[in-house]
Amino acid sequence: MKKNSIFARLFRIGKSNANAALDALEDPQKMLDQNVRDYSDNIAKAETAVAQTIGNLRMLEDDYKTAVNDAREWGAKALAASNKAEEYSAAGDSANAEKFNKLATVAIQRQMASEKQASNAEPNIASQRQVVEQLKTGLNTMSTKRQELVAKRDELVARARNAKTQGQMMDAVKALDMSDPTSEIGRFEAKIRSDEARVRGAAELASSSLDAQFASLEDLGESTEVEARLAAMKAENNILEQGPAAAQIDDAPAVSEIEARLAELKAKNQ
Repeated sequence: MKKNSIFARLFRIGKSNANAALDALEDPQKMLDQNVRDYSDNIAKAETAVAQTIGNLRMLEDDYKTAVNDAREWGAKALAASNKAEEYSAAGDSANAEKFNKLATVAIQRQMASEKQASNAEPNIASQRQVVEQLKTGLNTMSTKRQELVAKRDELVARARNAKTQGQMMDAVKALDMSDPTSEIGRFEAKIRSDEARVRGAAELASSSLDAQFASLEDLGESTEVEARLAAMKAENNILEQGPAAAQIDDAPAVSEIEARLAELKAKNQ
């Protein structure tokens, strides 16, 4: 019992794998196109059968018309032969009268045979007409179904193409999410910041070394000497500019004399 269950499970697994493989191989458009072709072939076969049935019906109708016409013609011949026999009988010509009576009898027999043939054909013709109408209706239904199948095929193919396009777009979006260029930029930016920080650290470390400190002292001495020389030059220029003004001050009269003259001028004006 256990052995059978294992075989059954293996069979189901193989069947499911086979169905999955077939599903993967199926192209919706190709399968739908094949369905349309198969249905179109069935319609073509049905049209051939209907055409043959209609042809048989027309043959029966032609035979019926022929039988009806033959019966009418044989009836006319029988009447003509009978009239002729009566004429010969009235004239006393019994031999010809008997001859035309026999012809009238043969014509009546042919008429009856034709009428029977036409009568036998009538039910067959009626049945065939009914069959033809049914076949025509079925053929029209098949043609309508084919149009619906083609329209449905076109709709499903369009939907399949749309689904495929959307799937490709989703795959592209997923690929973009997985390989986001901004993440690469962020990684490069982090690396550059790390390099900049390392350079700043190296510069700070270099400035704190003894050699850097002595170099800063030498630079400070040079700047101090430069400032001293500039200050001396400015002082020298000030002396030169103030020299004549000082001489004018020495030549000017004393302050008391000026005051005395001002007082004298004021007294005269009073």
